[in-house]
Amino acid sequence: MVTDCGGVPVRNIKLTLAYDGSAFAGFQVQPNACTVQGELMAALGKILGEEVKVVGAGRTDAGVHARAQVVNFSTRAKLPVERLPAALNSCLPREVRVWQAEEVEESFHACYSATGKVYRYLIQQAAHPSPFLQRYSWSLRGPLDFTAMQSAAQLLLGEHDFSSFCASGGAAKNHVRTLRRLNLGQRGDLIVVEAAANGFLYKMVRNLVGTLVEVGRGALRPEALPRILAARDRSQAGPTAPPQGLVLWAVHYGSSSEEGVATPGTVGLTLPWGYVKITL
Repeated sequence: MVTDCGGVPVRNIKLTLAYDGSAFAGFQVQPNACTVQGELMAALGKILGEEVKVVGAGRTDAGVHARAQVVNFSTRAKLPVERLPAALNSCLPREVRVWQAEEVEESFHACYSATGKVYRYLIQQAAHPSPFLQRYSWSLRGPLDFTAMQSAAQLLLGEHDFSSFCASGGAAKNHVRTLRRLNLGQRGDLIVVEAAANGFLYKMVRNLVGTLVEVGRGALRPEALPRILAARDRSQAGPTAPPQGLVLWAVHYGSSSEEGVATPGTVGLTLPWGYVKITL
């Protein structure tokens, strides 16, 4: 075990948390703004009695949600790790819930150790959108060609320079990513897009979804996607989908073969009127 200069053991703790991002200015700490990272560090400081620095697997934007965001931090506190979720949840806003805590190796880093991420995006196609889904979906009117969207999605798979789907303002210098999965599922007026990759660029998933919607509307043909990729020009792709439909679904810390497996074949949505399954 690592110790500090005074011989006190220092533990590396990994947390997995979920949050409703509607009321937050994103995950990362920002001056004069309410953020998930800021709330989590404040709660940890209160529980552990020391200032801690939290590192996140990804920096979700304002309005984006997470089912399984992963963070880690170092601490000298002796509080048993199994007590952390309940202790933190007693201090955190109810929009944020820690559901797993574990002690990990010193070398573990929530961001740099990640080998892949999975995002899901929910689209609601309805003339009269449900008010219960407004905070968690992109409400669209008019028909979408679901088959064309599926065809277009498959043309984006593999290792590419995704500059055409990267918003300005991102920190990444290398825009090459491997898109392992881009699946679409439909049930009634709901469409779920699931994207899995070894990493994502700034607003990449939302730009992919916005482009697929343009295909669904008939503004773009599926065959245009390879040309858009090759252009490496953001202006060639579709608009950025709004944030509220996006969820950071999972972060992987294993072999690429494990990440290639779809998670799972159906998406379950617990809605106010019941449970709905959408096949991907």
